[in-house]
Amino acid sequence: MGTTNNGHVKDLGLAAEGVDRIDWAGREMPVLKLIQERFEKEKPFDGIRISACLHVTTETANLAIAIKAAGADLVLCASNPLSTQDEVAAALTQEYGIPTFAIKGEDDETYYSHIKAVLEHKPQITLDDGADLVSILHKEYPNLIDDVIGGTEETTTGVIRLNAMAADKALKYPIIAVNEADTKHFFDNRYGTGQSTLDGITRATNLLWAGRKVVIGGYGWCGRGVASRAKGLGAHVIVTEVQPIRALEAVMDGFTVMPGIEAASVGEVFITVTGGLHTLGKEHFAVMPDGAVLSNSGHFNVEIDIPALEDMAVAKRTVRDFVDEYEMPDGRTLYLLGEGRLINLAAAEGHPSAVMDMSFANQALSLEYLMANANTMENGVYVVPRDIDDEVGRLKLAALGVSIDTLSEEQEKYINSWEEGT
Repeated sequence: MGTTNNGHVKDLGLAAEGVDRIDWAGREMPVLKLIQERFEKEKPFDGIRISACLHVTTETANLAIAIKAAGADLVLCASNPLSTQDEVAAALTQEYGIPTFAIKGEDDETYYSHIKAVLEHKPQITLDDGADLVSILHKEYPNLIDDVIGGTEETTTGVIRLNAMAADKALKYPIIAVNEADTKHFFDNRYGTGQSTLDGITRATNLLWAGRKVVIGGYGWCGRGVASRAKGLGAHVIVTEVQPIRALEAVMDGFTVMPGIEAASVGEVFITVTGGLHTLGKEHFAVMPDGAVLSNSGHFNVEIDIPALEDMAVAKRTVRDFVDEYEMPDGRTLYLLGEGRLINLAAAEGHPSAVMDMSFANQALSLEYLMANANTMENGVYVVPRDIDDEVGRLKLAALGVSIDTLSEEQEKYINSWEEGT
């Protein structure tokens, strides 16, 4: 292990490879690069201690480098035990001076020790992906909260947890829900999750999607993305939902919608993206066809009831990297991918850099907004300000070489007036 007082990574010798991969991802992140160039001049986070708990990938590395360029005293840990790219963690620690605590495949004890390590940095700002950092800060380090200016949250699951904390009056500082930005969930959740989830499953299994019966649990923005990509590869897509409006939308988008127990008996590949608990459970495992593949692209590994699967199985073996075979009492075999964790990061590289460019641009600009406005913000969860969202969209269009129309003064007056009619 590459252990230093300023980080804990698998092997610092991987740093050179990490630098090359970080640079490659940066080529696809022009919006974040523009923000970094401004940050280097203006230093909006000069001397501010920032603790981040994010997926340690090449894209996250580019965000971290931009934040450090803004003058921040930044430390980073992983937000999932299987999502770390070890060469990236090594490069951040060794070459960029950003202490990183992350090892791919780390056990739960190490995972939580890494979160505590970045909290011992005594953060003034938190960056979170899943709300583990914020949750542990509130539960175990309440003495540090008075110094916290604010934070950001990257993903749907984290926003759900933070909203619950806010409802219970337990959240002690303002947090901007980056996940709620249009330039995040419309693109990252839909196009990023859609492509990277199928990429992860394909890398792990090498299965053919065409003609395959694919069951998708959940039809939020992530589910929409996975469904459209699976359909595009020729799969027969079935959606399960608990929310009637989303279920209706899936029907009108051309997908088959049915209860989970019915889908379980016909599906060949199962993908959970609900953000909830036990989307697939014992009753589903009991009726799944022989050879069914189980995967998850939600943040935590609770969407598939793995303890129930373990209890039901009479034998278990690893047949490929990230593929565990479970033999059922009746001779059927079920295949669990990536230990039920985020399959797009466990078996692949996560979202493409081009889409993370927008998500992390939102992160960077939201942090800047917090620095300027936190003293007027009450404790709670906030959406990304509209002007930040629009600016990210404008910058992305410019980077793509795309121009759009603007309203004339007369048109602006018309749409903002209540007096105009027929």
